[in-house]
Amino acid sequence: MPEPLLADPYQDPERSAELADSLSMAALVLLERLSPLERAVFVLREVFDFGFPEVASAVGRSEAACRQLAVRARRHMAAGRPRFQAGRKEREELASRFFDALREGDVAGLQNLLAADVSMVGDGGGKAPQLAKAVIGAQNVARLLASVFPQMALIGVTGEPHEVNGQPGAIFRDRGGKVLHALALDVLDGQIQTIRTVINPDKLGHVGPVADAWAINREVRQALRPTQ
Repeated sequence: MPEPLLADPYQDPERSAELADSLSMAALVLLERLSPLERAVFVLREVFDFGFPEVASAVGRSEAACRQLAVRARRHMAAGRPRFQAGRKEREELASRFFDALREGDVAGLQNLLAADVSMVGDGGGKAPQLAKAVIGAQNVARLLASVFPQMALIGVTGEPHEVNGQPGAIFRDRGGKVLHALALDVLDGQIQTIRTVINPDKLGHVGPVADAWAINREVRQALRPTQ
């Protein structure tokens, strides 16, 4: 999963909206599926607005070849994108309701915000606890979230709302303020379609000092055990 990039450095809502699509985790995942040449041409052309002569010089291919690569890359990207992406205001309102329900451990409230086929995926990189596989379905995801996140709050884990790769999300920190993980929401047709969490410490170091996720995991498990 791509490294999480926090709120737009321009602090400009219009610029943020413009970059949201290209910086979203979903878009970055799609980019990773392109060939190296397609990816290079697409980024130079679509993100940095290079002309084809500049693109050709940068990648060492003819202009004609670069044009063909650009067409293929755009087709691949378009085929993988959702049919309708929510506007900025709708995403923010939905995210606010999601995090309210998350804090309260409200299974029904969470489930109402999730698409029926929602998926929750995580990236621990083998260096932090992570989901063994994607969790699929609104009921399954809502129950998982409602069972874990309130317990995390009890041991001092807090969430800060942030734009993560141009999408609504949050950074979670331990009681000492160290970064535990990043979470981003993909919103489609007025519902949350995908929840992406990055807990891999190698991808969080640029945000700040990283928490010991294994220790947090043990503490949460201990908190979940019934008392004698």
